[in-house]
Amino acid sequence: MGGFFGTIQRQQCVNDLFYGIDYHFHMGTRRGGMITLNEEGHFVRTIHNIENSYFRTKFEPDLPLFSGLSGIGVISDTDPQPITMNCHLGRFAIVTVAKINNTEELVRYFLDKGSHFSEQNSGVFNQTELVAMLINEGKTFVEGIENVYNRVKGSCSMLLLTEEGIIAARDKLGRTPIILAKKESGYALASESCSFPNLDFEIERDLGPGEILKITADGYEQLRKPNDKMQICSFLWVYYGYPVCSYEGRNVDEVRFECGCTMGKKDEIEADFVSPIPDSGIGMAMGYAVGKQIPYRGGISKYTPTWPRSFMPSDQKRRDLVAKMKLIANKNLIRDKRVVFCDDSIVRGTQLRDNVSVLYTYGAKEIHMRIACPPLVYPCRFINFSASKSSKELITRRVIEKLEGNEEKKLQAYTTTGSPQYKQMVNEIRKNLNITTLAFNPLETLVSAIGLPKEKICTHCFDGSSYD
Repeated sequence: MGGFFGTIQRQQCVNDLFYGIDYHFHMGTRRGGMITLNEEGHFVRTIHNIENSYFRTKFEPDLPLFSGLSGIGVISDTDPQPITMNCHLGRFAIVTVAKINNTEELVRYFLDKGSHFSEQNSGVFNQTELVAMLINEGKTFVEGIENVYNRVKGSCSMLLLTEEGIIAARDKLGRTPIILAKKESGYALASESCSFPNLDFEIERDLGPGEILKITADGYEQLRKPNDKMQICSFLWVYYGYPVCSYEGRNVDEVRFECGCTMGKKDEIEADFVSPIPDSGIGMAMGYAVGKQIPYRGGISKYTPTWPRSFMPSDQKRRDLVAKMKLIANKNLIRDKRVVFCDDSIVRGTQLRDNVSVLYTYGAKEIHMRIACPPLVYPCRFINFSASKSSKELITRRVIEKLEGNEEKKLQAYTTTGSPQYKQMVNEIRKNLNITTLAFNPLETLVSAIGLPKEKICTHCFDGSSYD
């Protein structure tokens, strides 16, 4: 997915920029980048590969190169950025959090016009450069950004560093967040609000879907009003978001706790204790323990000293191995016990199946799996939260194909909680994973916990309901 951070102040901003970007390290796997506008009016930029390293480790040696009162940076799950442009709008740098589904169409459009691309990575066009070129078609920054909104299929939020300030533009349907914060010396913008407290910023407000702001150290100006429609990604609360973060005023950990508590109150199974599959299962497991009124124990622990990242590395086979290496089951706790394990989601099922095998080897008597969200039936089209290249990589689709002979058949029935097809699918997944019982939170529970109207939340991966 990725995340970005920007700040503009009446004092040197480099330290705030560096640590603000670092607080987005959990959001992406591939590249990190930062850029400042220094006192001489020059852009200073660094981009590093972070697939096998920490952001701080790669960028700390570069800090003496940077100075200035304004800057932006990014943790990118796609292309190297920031990139810089010099055009009729002036000089600017840009970072994006985007998933562009019609890249080929847009690239062909520019090539047919005689334009060229300079920012390529392994022969693939850089989508942030593509966004910048769409902006350049406008007579103003606002017109150019609206051109992005109109032409891009998928999603795109961005920060632009200009000579007059920072321009922030949230995706037209608000699929990804941008939060504005303030302190005495100036302002900051971020994808993740956890970047603010330790830098002494206080949240000012969320940008609305499609809203454009121009921010200086002394204040901000609305350049474009927000759209009425919103489709913020529900998976931010399920998985992506750091526990202390809030989006649209709703805290991530509170949502996870409420999902677990609601499920625990309704669950009729008997168990000795509940345990999270860390890290994103922790909040739900705590809530489940309260709702079910059973002990909370650490049946599985995450080995954080050398495996701190949720997304590392980018290669799927190595990611599966790392996922196994970083989670350690506590044999003494689970031996001869009936245990409820809480996790955020089931995508392919490979990692969970391996974990279950280990738990039985260590003597678990019963394994009851409880999942924070509904079954994932549709691949993400809008923020690319999963690395799945095909719908058949989803365990739900493989089960549906087994049951129906066609993975596309009766999808609406299989996404309807409590339907015969839904129950049969869940039972087949249970057998596939070799667990005692399996239950997913209904979509209604997740929506209620988030606290926004259903029509303002993207639930496409669960029910296929979202739109461009």
